[in-house]
Order: sequence, then structure tokens, then C-alpha cells
Amino acid sequence: MVGGIIKAIPEDVVIYVLIRLPVKSIMRFKCTSKTLYILIRSTSFSNIHLNHTTTSQDELILFKRSFKEEANQFKNVISFLFGVDDVGFDPFLPDLEVPHLTTDYGSIFHQLIGPCHGLIALTDSVQTVLLNPATRHYRLLPPCPFGCPKGYHRTIEGVGFGFISILNDFKVVRISDVFWDPPYGYPEGRDSKVDIYELSTDSWRELEPVQVPRVYWLPCSEMVYQEAVHWFATIEEVVILCFDIVTETFRNMKMPDACYSIKQSRYGLIVLNESLALICYPDPRCAVDPTQDFIHIWLMEEYGVSETWIKKYTIQSLPIESPLAVWKDHLLLLQSKIGQLISYDVNSDEMKEFDLHGFPKSLRVIVFKESLTSIPSGSEHGTRVQKF
Repeated sequence: MVGGIIKAIPEDVVIYVLIRLPVKSIMRFKCTSKTLYILIRSTSFSNIHLNHTTTSQDELILFKRSFKEEANQFKNVISFLFGVDDVGFDPFLPDLEVPHLTTDYGSIFHQLIGPCHGLIALTDSVQTVLLNPATRHYRLLPPCPFGCPKGYHRTIEGVGFGFISILNDFKVVRISDVFWDPPYGYPEGRDSKVDIYELSTDSWRELEPVQVPRVYWLPCSEMVYQEAVHWFATIEEVVILCFDIVTETFRNMKMPDACYSIKQSRYGLIVLNESLALICYPDPRCAVDPTQDFIHIWLMEEYGVSETWIKKYTIQSLPIESPLAVWKDHLLLLQSKIGQLISYDVNSDEMKEFDLHGFPKSLRVIVFKESLTSIPSGSEHGTRVQKF
């Protein structure tokens, strides 16, 4: 009966109605008729749903944190949050324990990367889990099979994740430093290795040898923007290292003239007003002088052109560990030194503390909008897509 009614309604009208519903409601409609089941599962519908016009009111928060259970053992948890009139966050799904990622002290080095075409990558550098937070489907990527020659030591310094629209494919990139073993005291022995994983082929491959500057890890980096992954790296000064996931080439972008040192400053990357933005903030390990130390937010007006950096905001220094994300283009989400989620409104200069805590340095945030994007299942013998 329902199927007959649906068939009598023009498909474009059905689509117009469906794309305005929450993903949870759309998924329920799959069970009402074969017609809706086929439509909702189609790639074309998921793309229409992903790209339809939304507002900042549709933004949701994926919040990752760790809790200490034993001496060096941690539980990693993700929360699904929505904003309540800019005053706080409420869960819209139960908290979930993150599978597969490390649970030792290295939990503070976890990263969230994305969203890319509706998917988010959770990584501890060695393991990478792809997640659609709207459908709660996830998949652990297969391990990289490439090691390093005998007598050498390898450390994974940077991970990236992106979507190539012209190929309708996802890629994961890993940058490694390879040293003589033992790894310390031999700077001239450093080399670089770059590995690429393609979801369409469910396989890893090595790029031709390429020398890249050493990645300088920070909690608010490893960001994808304009089909390129961005890290901080050091040459003689700090630069933004970019990897174009389409052409698989590296380039360096200069920081603003006032931001290049790592002595007393730290940096974060965000997207603000649809532009690449840089946050420069005091090193949390150093004493902060409120009269001299400030947080600066720079906007790159023309992407890739270092001369177009402009200073957008100057904020009196806050007692923070690091920035995390920007929400609704005016609320800066940060983690405090004690592991609490806080926000700062760049328009009103108002700071708020939320009842959301975790182990210090372990907080991560991604702002996302719901999507129906499916996680590719890979080859016959590849890792399976699962549901929380």
C-alpha cells in the first residue's frame, strides 16, 4: 500500500521531502517500501542529501575524550552532541567506546580528521577507523604492510584523510620518518616514507621516495581542506605542509610573518568563514602574561597564496591547552589545561565552560553535518563495515 502511494508521487517531490529529515528518520523509511529502500540506498540520493543547502543550525559535534582506568590504561569515548541555543551541548545518541585505537598513554595523540564527504577518520597513527557518525557505521582499515630496512627505525609522524571528487574515492596518507637504529643522535640518517591507502582498491602502496620536512605534531592539525591535507612541519621555521590528494604532490605554505617560531607559540588549523585559518596561541607549558600574550587568528583570503594572510581576531590569552574547532563561525571550541571543554565567542568575547571533561590533552572535536555516505567495504577478504 505504502509502495503504491510512493510510486504515485513524483520522485523529485519524494527527494525534496526526504533530504530535509534527520538521517535517523530517513533510515526508518527504508523499511516502509521497496521503492524507498532502493532510492535511499542509491549513491545519487546520498550525494543529493550531502550537498543540499543547510545552515549552521544543522551542525553537530563529534566529541572524543579519554578516561584513565588504570596506571597506563585509558578508555576512549566518543559523544554525539548538538548545540542548545549557543549555551551548551546535549547528546543526541548514547556515548560509544572507540574500538581498535590505542588505550595507553598514547591516547592523547589521537586525531579526528574530516569530515570528508560525510566520513570522519579516527586515528592513533598506526590504526585508522573510518566512521559515519550519522549512521554509526565504522570500519577499521587494514594495516599497512610496508616496514623499513633492517637496521632502521620508523616512526609515523603524520596521517591524512581525504576524498577525491573526480574519482569518487577516499585516500589515507601516512608520512613516516626513517632513522638509523637507534633513532637518536643521527640526524643525517633521517629519510621520509609516504604510504597511500585507496578505499576503491582496498590496498596500500608506497609513493616514490620523496623528502619532506619533519612533521611537527599538534592536536589541532592534520586538517583536510580543498582536497589537500595540511600539517605543521619544521624546516628552519614552522611551515604548513600540504599534500594534494589528487596529484599526490607536496608543497609548503608560509605562515604569517609573525608566526613561524616554536619557542613559545603553538598553532592550530581550522576552517573559518569557509577559508583556511591559523590560530597562534601561547605554549601551554610556559607561564602566560595576560598583558603581553594573546591568541591570534589569521585568515588566508586566497588559498595557497601566503601573501594573503590577514589577522582576523586578537584575543586576550586564555588558560588553554589547545584549540579544537570552530563552531558556527564564531564559537571557538578549546580544551583547558585540566581537560575541560570550553568555548570562546569571538564576537562577544564571552567564555563558557561545559560539563564535558576528559583526561588532559585527550579532547578532540569535529563539527559535522549528517550524511548517508556509505563506507566502502573493500575487497572480499578486506575488513568489514560494522555498526556500533
